[in-house]
Amino acid sequence: MTSSPGPLVVMIVTFAVWVSGLWRISADDRPARPRGRVVLTDAARKLHAEALVIDGHNDLPFRYRMKNDLALRHFDLRQHQKDFHTDIPRLRQGGVGAQFWSAFVPSSSARKGTAIRETLEQIDLIHRLVATYPDTFAMAGTADDIVRLRAEGKIASLIGVEGGHSIDNSIGVLRIYYELGVRYMTLTHSENVDWADSATDQPRLNGLSPFGEEVVREMNRLGMLVDISHVSPAVMKHVLRVTRAPVIASHSSAYALAQHARNIPDDVLRLVKENGGVIMVKFYSGFIVPEGARATQEIFRVGRELRERYPNDTEFNAAMTQWVKENPFPRGNIHILVDHIDHIVKVAGVDHVGLGSDYDGISTVPEQLEDVSCYPLITQELLNRGYSREAILKILGGNALRALREAEAAARAGAAP
Repeated sequence: MTSSPGPLVVMIVTFAVWVSGLWRISADDRPARPRGRVVLTDAARKLHAEALVIDGHNDLPFRYRMKNDLALRHFDLRQHQKDFHTDIPRLRQGGVGAQFWSAFVPSSSARKGTAIRETLEQIDLIHRLVATYPDTFAMAGTADDIVRLRAEGKIASLIGVEGGHSIDNSIGVLRIYYELGVRYMTLTHSENVDWADSATDQPRLNGLSPFGEEVVREMNRLGMLVDISHVSPAVMKHVLRVTRAPVIASHSSAYALAQHARNIPDDVLRLVKENGGVIMVKFYSGFIVPEGARATQEIFRVGRELRERYPNDTEFNAAMTQWVKENPFPRGNIHILVDHIDHIVKVAGVDHVGLGSDYDGISTVPEQLEDVSCYPLITQELLNRGYSREAILKILGGNALRALREAEAAARAGAAP
């Protein structure tokens, strides 16, 4: 997720309401001739239908929280939901076979002492969401479950906890989350935790603390994927030294193309290749368009300054809304997103890239990636660029499935030293 209500960057979750722009920026950040719209062909439709299509991060559960609908009474996913990126008709149109739903609560919940309670509410909401639409969704706990449910025509639903603040420094809570269906945890969100530095906060540890290493080892032991999105590069490298299983970045893109702290540097991409992990590219325009990445660097600084000036949430949100209106950035398009895939393939290899849209947790989306119906256009553009059938199937979900399967195997083998 890009952000959430909280003391750091409350406005980013709903940034889409405020930001517009139609610029196209090339990968080297020079103005470029616009690349044409991607046109879907029958060949791409057929190939896409064969793919697992696993998305690493969708914040629909938090959208329900923001809409004050934890009871799931007001938004029927069987109908088009104009305020969401996600609903069942568009998931079907997009050919989604498995979705990691984010169980996210703001970092501020830790300071209030409510992080565990609110995270459990989000996990419960995901289970109830799946149960509400049994013809479409089913909970999955393993890689084999994903394959089986996809064959049955269901969307396999898994849970990712976004932010280590949600365990409140408790390994026991981490274990409980696993039992409740959590299959990855992002080690930080937008602020540091006691045991790991965030990419968007001032570094304190320059890596993991001893307790942070213990968290990683316990995740290995459980078979829970370690998610290195949102963490600092020093934490990424520290995790990769400690882990005995593949990692994921559930929603991050390539720093070389868009220099935002939330993206993955090339030296880490090479380490992820050695580790067997997967970088699941994020669709947020502010992290994939070079000019957008520069602009969004300011968001975190401005958010902190305005929070100090306006401790009241209503006043803070109004101030951030005004700042965003005055500082729009370009959307970009599907070509720029696939440029990030290309770069990760070039540096880490085709076995180490996937999709992690962050739909319903981001505001500004690229042209032709407006919602969950648009995944087939990625397949088309990969075909247009000469990717093989085998490579495309890996990118669309095969790599994520393999990483989960290997994490399960590491757990069975007793990964923790």
